[in-house]
Parts: sequence; C-alpha cells; structure tokens
Amino acid sequence: MKPDLPVRARFAHVGRRAACCAALLLAGLTLAPWSAMAAADAKPAADAGADKKPEGELPPLPADKTIKQSVRVGGRTLSYEATVGTIPVRNAKGKKIAEVVYTAYVVPGGAPNRPVTFAFNGGPGASSVYLNMGAIGPKRIQFGVDGDAPSDAAVTKDNPNTWLDMSDLVFIDPVGTGYSRSLEDDEQTKKDFYSTEADIKYLSRVVYDWLVKHGRLRSPKYVMGESYGGYRAPRIGYTLQTQMGVGVNGLVMVSPYLDPAAIGDGDALSPLPWMINLPSMTAANLEKQGRLTPAAMADVESYVRTQFVTDFLAGRSDPGAISRMVQKVSGYTGLDPSVVAKLDGRVDIGTYLREVHRNDKKIGSVYDSNVTAFDPFPDSAERRSGDPILDALLAPTTSAMADFVTREVGWKTDAHYEALSYSVNKEWERGNPDDKPVADLRKAIGNDPNMKVLIVHGYNDLSCPFYTSRLVIDQMPAFGQAQRVKLAIYPGGHMFYSRAASAEAFKADAASMYSGK
Repeated sequence: MKPDLPVRARFAHVGRRAACCAALLLAGLTLAPWSAMAAADAKPAADAGADKKPEGELPPLPADKTIKQSVRVGGRTLSYEATVGTIPVRNAKGKKIAEVVYTAYVVPGGAPNRPVTFAFNGGPGASSVYLNMGAIGPKRIQFGVDGDAPSDAAVTKDNPNTWLDMSDLVFIDPVGTGYSRSLEDDEQTKKDFYSTEADIKYLSRVVYDWLVKHGRLRSPKYVMGESYGGYRAPRIGYTLQTQMGVGVNGLVMVSPYLDPAAIGDGDALSPLPWMINLPSMTAANLEKQGRLTPAAMADVESYVRTQFVTDFLAGRSDPGAISRMVQKVSGYTGLDPSVVAKLDGRVDIGTYLREVHRNDKKIGSVYDSNVTAFDPFPDSAERRSGDPILDALLAPTTSAMADFVTREVGWKTDAHYEALSYSVNKEWERGNPDDKPVADLRKAIGNDPNMKVLIVHGYNDLSCPFYTSRLVIDQMPAFGQAQRVKLAIYPGGHMFYSRAASAEAFKADAASMYSGK
C-alpha cells in the first residue's frame, strides 16, 4: 500500500494491523474488503457516474426488459424469466433523485407463495454481480480460485448450485455500482446515498418498491448480503420489519463484515484482532497439508479463547508468555519460528500472506490465502502489488455481466458497468464507532419468533475471518430455539462458493432454512 494513503483507509494487514473485512477504519467501519487492497496501487477509476449531471442532461435508461431462459439444476430443466429493470428513488418531495438497476430471475406461476431473495454485495462500491454470477444465480462464471486469470473468456455456464429452484432471485446494485446512478450533483449524491444510514434507508425502500411493483408482498422474503452486504443484510431486514412494514423470513450473511466493534487496531491492547485472524491462517496451513476438518480446527479455536489470551495479556510480565505464543503460532501457521519471534507471536495479515509463500516468490490473497500470484517485486521491503483474486476477477465479471445485460437481455445502454467503484468507496461516509449491525440483528430476531439466520464463511478468508462471527454468535441469546442463528464454514475463502463442493454445501444449508427444517 502506498504510504501516503489516509490512515483510515490503510489496509488492515499493513504494518502491525489486523482486522476483519480487511480495511481497518479508526471510525469503526471498513472500506470494502477489496477497496484498500485495490487502492494500494490502483489509479482512480473513471466511474460512469463520477461527475453527476442534472437529470435532464443524462440520457434515459432503457425500459425494463424481460427474456425467457432455462437452466439445468437438480437433474431437470427449470424455465424462468430474466429481467433487467429500474426502481426510481425519490426524495421527500417526490422528485426522482436516482435510478437503481436490478436483475431479477423469476419462475412464472409461483407467486404469491414462492419465496423471493434480495441479494446485495458489499464494498461499499461493489455491484451484485459476485453473488449473481458467482454464487446463486442461474448462470455463473468461474473466478476466485487459483489459476483464474483476467484474460479468461467471459463465458457463463449453467450454475448447478443456483438457488432459483427454491426462490426467485433479485440482485440489487446500489447507486454508483452496476448501472445504477444518482441524478443529483456530487455533494447531494454523497449525502443521499454514500453513507451508512442513507444506504440502509433507500435500499430498504427499493426492496419494498420491488415487492409492490411485482405484487409480491405476500411472498416469503429473504435478504442476503456478502461482505459489507453482510453489514447491510441485518440492518435492511430490521428496517423492512420496523419501518417499511415488511416481515422478513430469513437473513443470509455471506463472509459478513458483522461487528465493527470487534475489529480494533492491531496495536491496541485488545487481543481480539489476533484471535480472529489466527484460526483462518491455521485453516490455510491445514488445507495445504490435506488435513482441514472441523475437528482439526477445534484445537486452534480452543487455544485462541484460552492460553493465547492469557499469554497475550501477560506480555513481558511473564518471561515464558511470548515464547509460548511464538511456538504455538508458528506451529499453527506453518511460518518460520524466527519470523514469528520477530513479531512477538503477533502475526499480522500482510506478513502472513507474504511470508507463507516467500520461498515461491508469490503472494497470497487476503480473500483466500492459498490462492496466489507471482510477486512482481519479491525483493521489495513492502508489498507493491494488488490482490491475486481481486485483480483476476474484475475483468471476467464485468465483461460477463455487461454482455448478459446488453446482448442477451437486450437492455441497451452505453454506460459502463461498475462492478467495483473506487470513487463510491472513496466518498463513503463511514458512520461512527458504535455502529453495530449485530444490535439490529438481535432486535429483528427478537421481534419475529419465526425468523431464521444463516451466517456462512470460508475457512481461509482473512478479509472477514469466520472467527468474528463465531465469537459474535456465542455471545447472543438463544432466542428460544437452538440454531435460529446458524454458522456454517466451508473450505475456501471469502468467495468460497467458487469451489463447487462448498457451493453445494452452502445451498444445502440454505435449503434447510428455506424449507423450515
């Protein structure tokens, strides 16, 4: 990362920092898990809506367009309608101030009893293409695993693990992402759309408006969010429930950025950041040895709750504390004990990603540390390259989605599809330190005895490590029923669904929730 970045935007693994969801903000909220890594050496992106013009100067977006398609899933052919459309956003006076573009996949004839799932990715500044064409949509493009390259053909295939056989799907691109756009000037756009509170408010209204527009208020409803979308999901669910008058049957949080308060600064007194990261590092080491299982992970999970905390807080008051930490941490991570000793047993994310692949002159991804790329500057004292997954996924996902919308669906526009908007992320108002999606999650579950929650992670993810959610859930009430909030962890990283077996297991867990089992 360039040293001249603002402190609040520095990536969590720089120096001695550690964090969930990759970007550590002193104000309490993160940048995108992708943003700070990308910003390390990326030039400012030229977003289609970077310089907002008055409404009359923008060419109109096309009318909603629907086509018929089919997908092979579960041994049968499922026919559905794919729609690209817009939902207007209006201010208190009724003036249209933005247009939100969505992609919906609906199986005809199922309403009003057929479930509908609203999906959001994160960032802030990410479109919904990753959940759409990577995880649960009817078509998918491969990305996110070792060997994927930006020059891979942007050709989609049937997704055998699509959720379309159990729910209609609506993928929503927030303002400034995808083709969604503000119709206001830059200053007013930031105020109305690029802040935590405004974001939750208008996106909740978009969900409500889609339900009304399509006559689906009686359908079972689910909200799904990945990464920063995992911050959005419980808050949107609670807002729908208490302000929009829309009950939500379930929440699905994928690799979520769930609790800003748990992150802290790696230089602070709290052991939490180090506790949260060590199990994911251990999982990657176990996977390389072919030994990754929940049983194998039990040892490190027990260690970080017990002896690690004691030795961490004892520090130099106990002569044996640091040496015990060095021995245990090097054993769990597979790092050279001499490297771990230099860090007093506190291994930050950046050091781990570089040192664990140092002999191969490669660099690991913060989203899955076993996915690597050649380090273009292996002799540099600091990392000077982007992320192996982040840099590889932008081209195929952008091309695949733009091709689907403009060529297959025929929703013609000359705007650029913003899969990742650096300008939105840069302009984002970060909220405050006591901003906790967990509080809204607790209240939403408490209000509705039938609501279910599924939180899922990949073992190897260091951008939003699974252990944050483990600790959060263990501190929550039971709400009268075991497994109302279920945590599932799969092989892989932040986008574990790029692995077929993990995507299949994820769908099976979701199917249990959707069916009420």
